[in-house]
Amino acid sequence: METKPAPDLHALLGHTAVFGHLNAHELDALAAEMAWFWLPGGAPLYLHGESSDALYLLKSGSLGVFGAPRVGGAARMLGVLPAGTTLGEVGLISGEPRTHSVRALRDSELLRLSREGYEDLVARHPQAMLGAARVAVRHLQNDDMPCPPRTFAVLPFGAGIDAHAFAMELQRQLLGHGECAVVDADLGRDHDSEWFAGREAESRFVLYVDNGDASWRQLCRRQADALLLLVDAEQPATAWPYPIGESPGAGAFRRESAADYTHHRPRHLVLRHPPGKFIYGAAHAWRVALDHGELQHHHWRHRADVARIARLLSGNSTGLVLSGGGARGFAQIGVIQALRETGIVIDTVVGTSIGAIIGAGIAYEWDDAKMREAYRRALVDGRPLRDWTLPLVALTRGARTTMLLREAFGEIDIEDLPIHFACVSTDLTEGATVVHREGLLWRWLRASSAVPGVLPPLFHDRHVYVDGAVINNLPTDVLAEESHGRVIAVDIGADDSLTAGVDEAASPSLPALWAQRHRHDLRPSAFAILVRAGMVNSETGSARRRALADLLLRPDMQRIGLFDWQAFDHAIELGYRCTCDTLRHEPPLRENGPGEHSADTIRPLR
Repeated sequence: METKPAPDLHALLGHTAVFGHLNAHELDALAAEMAWFWLPGGAPLYLHGESSDALYLLKSGSLGVFGAPRVGGAARMLGVLPAGTTLGEVGLISGEPRTHSVRALRDSELLRLSREGYEDLVARHPQAMLGAARVAVRHLQNDDMPCPPRTFAVLPFGAGIDAHAFAMELQRQLLGHGECAVVDADLGRDHDSEWFAGREAESRFVLYVDNGDASWRQLCRRQADALLLLVDAEQPATAWPYPIGESPGAGAFRRESAADYTHHRPRHLVLRHPPGKFIYGAAHAWRVALDHGELQHHHWRHRADVARIARLLSGNSTGLVLSGGGARGFAQIGVIQALRETGIVIDTVVGTSIGAIIGAGIAYEWDDAKMREAYRRALVDGRPLRDWTLPLVALTRGARTTMLLREAFGEIDIEDLPIHFACVSTDLTEGATVVHREGLLWRWLRASSAVPGVLPPLFHDRHVYVDGAVINNLPTDVLAEESHGRVIAVDIGADDSLTAGVDEAASPSLPALWAQRHRHDLRPSAFAILVRAGMVNSETGSARRRALADLLLRPDMQRIGLFDWQAFDHAIELGYRCTCDTLRHEPPLRENGPGEHSADTIRPLR
């Protein structure tokens, strides 16, 4: 680290919310206290839990904000801080430890104001403290949030991929969310870093397109917040022909190993499918070949897919969350019909239990007629809970449910669904919620719907999986971890409190039970008891999870029982009417512009 005030330092400081109100004399004093340093791509600025000992101003480059890692995964990137951003104000004022980890996504220049320098500045110029306090309050109110990545390197694999054509279509789609520039070798070669900084300042998004030249490709990667890896789905999956995970440069000064820096930037795999054909299994194969980690994948068949990619990259996508609730889940077929008629396009689906099964059809791009036909055949006519057995593990064998799921969805992987999909189960081995984003679709739908005691658990790799509703029946928090423009949640829960019409500590004899066989109000059924016991724990966090939705749909399902499969058409109609009525009276779903985020996903940066 060294002191190296830039000629335009006054202008840079003057454009920040923290110091913009200072006069020239005060800016001189501030500049004297600040130290310039360079942070190589991948190197951490600070880590979660460290002491808050400085405030930083990002002069050039970009920084990624990372939250806690998913179970068994890498740290989640919550957003990007662009040049001109200040960070660390809250911790500097409060003295509390860092709440997030921050690392350079690409080579970056920063200015550092130490706690000692800040306190000295406050003593001489109290107005500086007032400006910092205002920014800290705004952070606490979540008005200043890290934004999605702004600069992308479009990197094709092989000569058969037209990266320029993809970039031009992606630019067309991104223009609906902000200015977007495409920079190829002809335009960008032989320019210095200031020229690139100017292009990035002028546009909300910049696409750097690789044309096969090694030096230009390296520059594209260096300038990018995220990498778009374009592959031909018909070609065999192989390792990338050049490194796409960077190791730290000589300036990396923290205590992490080189492996910790690999894949520090988001990587998006874009699979190009041939016209009129979908290559099943390609996504899984390429993810494995590329050491997938936190790699996200997208299917590219036509213009609508590129439009979806643009919404996902820019943080303007729409996510749909579907809850569990047995036969009431049919209402969610009516919900999606109403959303489609309103013109709302779903980009990501997450579901629990019956919500996962319905959501899989949405992600498979089934139309309304296909959804009605497939779910009536599988869940009504198919009678999935009719294979009774000795209750060694559950009241049913689960073989019928498994067969019907395999008939409906085949042997495809979750990664093969054109729309992003995840389902939630409960891992009793670990005592935790599991979010399934890959693997055989029918297998994890079976796990997500395994009501304890009713359906046997799914046993896989020495783990025991049951219904996701045991812990999380409305998994809006799964989408809140990601950068979506809006989240629509469907809660089909109803008041399922159990009552009994008798006072007894033990069940009566068989003759007495036979005499009372027509008195269904005396005792709840074994099915009802098991389902209620399996779901009661998840209700604790339901209110918080409902609050994470931008639009919450709650059809009145009071008169439909959990196993009232014959109410198929009525449940669909209830979901349809509820959605139509809600959209008629609610303000339209907000289209998030640059820098706007509707979900409270990131806390103040300290």
